Amino acid sequence: MTSVLLADDHPFLRAGVEAILRGTQYELVAMVSSGSEALEAIAEHDPAICLLDVRMPDPGGVEILEQLRAAGDKRIVVLLTGEINDGALVSAVRAKVNAIVLKDSASDDLIAALDAVLDGRQVIHPDLLQRAVALSVDGRPRSLHTLAPRERQIANLVGQGMRNREIAKTLGMSEGTIKVYLHTIYQKLGIENRTELALIAHGRSTYTDASSI
Repeated sequence: MTSVLLADDHPFLRAGVEAILRGTQYELVAMVSSGSEALEAIAEHDPAICLLDVRMPDPGGVEILEQLRAAGDKRIVVLLTGEINDGALVSAVRAKVNAIVLKDSASDDLIAALDAVLDGRQVIHPDLLQRAVALSVDGRPRSLHTLAPRERQIANLVGQGMRNREIAKTLGMSEGTIKVYLHTIYQKLGIENRTELALIAHGRSTYTDASSI
């Protein structure tokens, strides 16, 4: 079983997620209604996955994600949201959120998203993905046309959800060389991570799979 913490201030949503997870490999070890309770429950239960409401009080899910990452905590964080503003969306992407799932589609999408993140993929709901692409992550227009041909090829493969070892095999290069190329691509585009590159390169996908380097 995979341990899961759920933090959301709406009892109806908590009951719905509990029902969705019932009978699956995902075991709810704690359900709380605020950010402060979530942080306490994370320390107490050490869940493998944290399901966090973006807009719950004291603090919200994005702030908890940022706190965890700042502390070097790389556990899986899935944000649940009815709506998310541009600033929070950008912050979540930069903090390497594992998944963002819209509440109104959680009954259909949540288990698939959890399965995907356990497999090392990153899942962003298509509606949010389109917004992130339109924002070009921080509002500045970005284009792969500024890259050299080989760099564009690698960027497009990242957009297809391929991991470094898969890209290396496809292009007949070493995995280390791919990492060097990606570092150069990040610098040229003014971005920080693979997630942002995937958003720019492959915004038409239903989901973006952007595994960390």
